[in-house]
Amino acid sequence: MRTGSEPATARSPLRMRLWLSLWGVLWTLFGLVSFSLTGRPGWAAACAVVLLLAILDLCVITYRMRQGPHYQPGRDVPPYEPDHDDGRPRPGPGPDGRGRNGGWADPSSGHP
Repeated sequence: MRTGSEPATARSPLRMRLWLSLWGVLWTLFGLVSFSLTGRPGWAAACAVVLLLAILDLCVITYRMRQGPHYQPGRDVPPYEPDHDDGRPRPGPGPDGRGRNGGWADPSSGHP
């Protein structure tokens, strides 16, 4: 739910995540190759696991970037739904002081 206090120039961090994932892929690939050549299979396996995670992150990032901005509200979307006073029930205590589940709205009111 939007509150109306979001900055008008907010941007998605997906492009930054893309570059950081590419940087991680390059470093883990370098580590995988160098540890494999120097005979350290444990470190090479650790680099391979991190490489797979970075590639998976790249796939998620590109999927979300290709989705586009269709899930983000535009400037014409109001920050909240205004009250039209059409008789729809609102959340919270009703006129008798009871909530939705039958309990009292204010436990300190002294009602049984």
